[in-house]
Amino acid sequence: MRLQNSKRRLQPIRDRRFVAGALLLVFAAVAVLVAFTVLTALDRVATYANHLDQERSRETLVGAIQTFEHQLGATLNDYAAWDDAAENVYRLRDSDWVNSNFGDMTFDSDLFDVAIVIDRQGEVSMAYSDGQPIIGEVGGFLQTDVQQLLDKVKSTPANQIPQAGGFVRTHKGIGAAGVALIRMKSGELGVPDEQRAYLIFIRHLFTSTVERIGKAYVLPGLMLVPPSTRATHLVPIVSPSNATIAALAWTPRAPGDLSRGQVQPLVTLALTLVAIYCLLLLVVGQRIFRSLSADEAVAMKLALTDRLSGLANREGLRVLLQERVEAARANQTDVVLLYLDLDGFKEVNDAYGHATGDSLIRAVAAGLTVLVGPEAALARIGGDEFAVVLSGTDLNMRATALADAILAFFDEPLTLGERVVVVGCSIGLCTSPAGSVDGAELTRRADMAMYSSKDGGRGRWTFYDPQMDEARETRNLLELDLRAAIARGEIEVVYQPVVDAKTFALVSVEALARWNRRGHGPVSPDVFIPIAEASGLIDQLGLCVLRRALFQLSQWPELKLSVNVSPGQFRDPAFVDRVAEVFDEAGIEPGRVVMEMTETYFIQSPDRARQALERLKGLGLRIALDDFGAGFSSVGYLRQFGFDRMKIDRSLVQSLDRGHRAVEMLQATVALARSLGIPVTAEGVETEQQAVILRIAGCDQLQGYLFGRPQSPEDIAALMVRPMELRAKAAELAFAASRDGGLLV
Repeated sequence: MRLQNSKRRLQPIRDRRFVAGALLLVFAAVAVLVAFTVLTALDRVATYANHLDQERSRETLVGAIQTFEHQLGATLNDYAAWDDAAENVYRLRDSDWVNSNFGDMTFDSDLFDVAIVIDRQGEVSMAYSDGQPIIGEVGGFLQTDVQQLLDKVKSTPANQIPQAGGFVRTHKGIGAAGVALIRMKSGELGVPDEQRAYLIFIRHLFTSTVERIGKAYVLPGLMLVPPSTRATHLVPIVSPSNATIAALAWTPRAPGDLSRGQVQPLVTLALTLVAIYCLLLLVVGQRIFRSLSADEAVAMKLALTDRLSGLANREGLRVLLQERVEAARANQTDVVLLYLDLDGFKEVNDAYGHATGDSLIRAVAAGLTVLVGPEAALARIGGDEFAVVLSGTDLNMRATALADAILAFFDEPLTLGERVVVVGCSIGLCTSPAGSVDGAELTRRADMAMYSSKDGGRGRWTFYDPQMDEARETRNLLELDLRAAIARGEIEVVYQPVVDAKTFALVSVEALARWNRRGHGPVSPDVFIPIAEASGLIDQLGLCVLRRALFQLSQWPELKLSVNVSPGQFRDPAFVDRVAEVFDEAGIEPGRVVMEMTETYFIQSPDRARQALERLKGLGLRIALDDFGAGFSSVGYLRQFGFDRMKIDRSLVQSLDRGHRAVEMLQATVALARSLGIPVTAEGVETEQQAVILRIAGCDQLQGYLFGRPQSPEDIAALMVRPMELRAKAAELAFAASRDGGLLV
């Protein structure tokens, strides 16, 4: 009886346990179904959005190709149906007029770059390409498709416009071609059929032209590809003979993937919460044991996971690589590591704050998660460094394709709340064939390859090469020797003369660093200056040069001094204070010194640059914008930062020998500076003709090899006591200026 009563008391518990178990299974099944439905819907929305964007881009590109061809046709009609053309071709037979009005117009023209006049018998009377007569190469332009267009125009009925066009292939590449009968604007001709002449225009699809089309129609990565290219995102270019001669392909923007990458972390978080809730229901019966197991699992996961991005951290990557390398050794497969470093992350962090920087890291992690796919492993191993691990066989092609996809991902701006930021990426790749390279060495080599990508210009990927170890060792030795040379005071300073443009009197010198490395000889500034900037030695180097130059300037009371300032020096918060200390030590009036700086730092950190400039000006220093004309050369920066002097880059000076356009550009640049009240120094002056032009244009100071190379203080002192030589040169150039004043006309 007692046994039966116990069974009756246990039965409800068993029933509740059964019901709870059944409900738990039903809840788990529903949760799995909901998760599957949500992920499937998210994927379908992204795929459909990608498809719509790709079709829109295709239609846009088809329209762009048609517009390109129609523009050539409209231009050809204007030139062929022209009374003057008919008069000079048929009646006057004026070849000079034909060359001037047809051939010369191919020079630097966006309308057509090849012009040919041909008669009905096939004899060419004029042929020009890019403004130059075509000699012995006309056949390269009159290939089958062009001949077909010519035959079509010859057989055009009298009631139709005698003109035809299409895309053709020439020996210069792919382009739109048009053939038209040269005639009166009214359509009348008045000459026998055998005397008829035809005008052929060709407008080639050069790389620059394709890039302009891509920008105009918002088609990223637009390029001309061979007709055999296999891709879904391209539009074929068909010749008049219906042969595909090329295609235009673009890089799909995949807005669906980007949108999915932005919302997927939230969806993943929600599904994770549901999964955790199910797991909690499962562990009710064995609470203590499962609690300990869960705590252990959470602790292990936290130890191997980056909390900000949710990816594996550096330790997680180490464990992952160890497992992958051991598996590769056992299976004779390969492991490839992609080491990523963001370009411009620090600038975003400094400009918008750490909260925005954190949002950027999360957005990048989400985007990379979508890109690498489930077969690869992703980790965040530093502030702005990520790693991707691939395993299998024949990985090089997969790795490079993934690297290209990652670079394409960073080509698009990232939206972080109300902000839009742009960052780049440099990638290093290294392979462990059959697990022959362990995880630590694989990471070191990929990291080295990544820095090689940065040194090569950023925004690229590079495979590890053993020579990188030698290059890094050489660079490290250079850095160590440079550090020791600065400490020992072995950095020499030379001075290049700066003269008054009117009197050619020596008015200033520019201080330049030189290094004669012990046991090796002179090292070019183009080599040791970048090393100093990359290693942080630029602060010590810059102050060393400034200190020596100021003490030397104290011996030249009649001269002024120019000193270059690297953007790296501005990153030191104490830079201005240290400059003030050097001036106090030297006892030099700051007004005698001009600090020259390029616009690089003003573009990257305008607010911080403005603060630093205001503090430097507060010391009494004058500020010059160096290398104007070599970079962005923004008028806004000239007005915004109030520079005391502008130095025209040597590239503008060297181009003066090319003709009037370069001279006019120089005049406009000097006029701009003078309108803002900024005096102008021209550097890189090597010839007397350049000096004359610069002097007439309004430059008040000149600098270059014509007046002296960088030289020792003793040579400068000797030059100061020989003013007659400079006065004689001034007299010569003044005479040249009066004689050649028409140079600026």
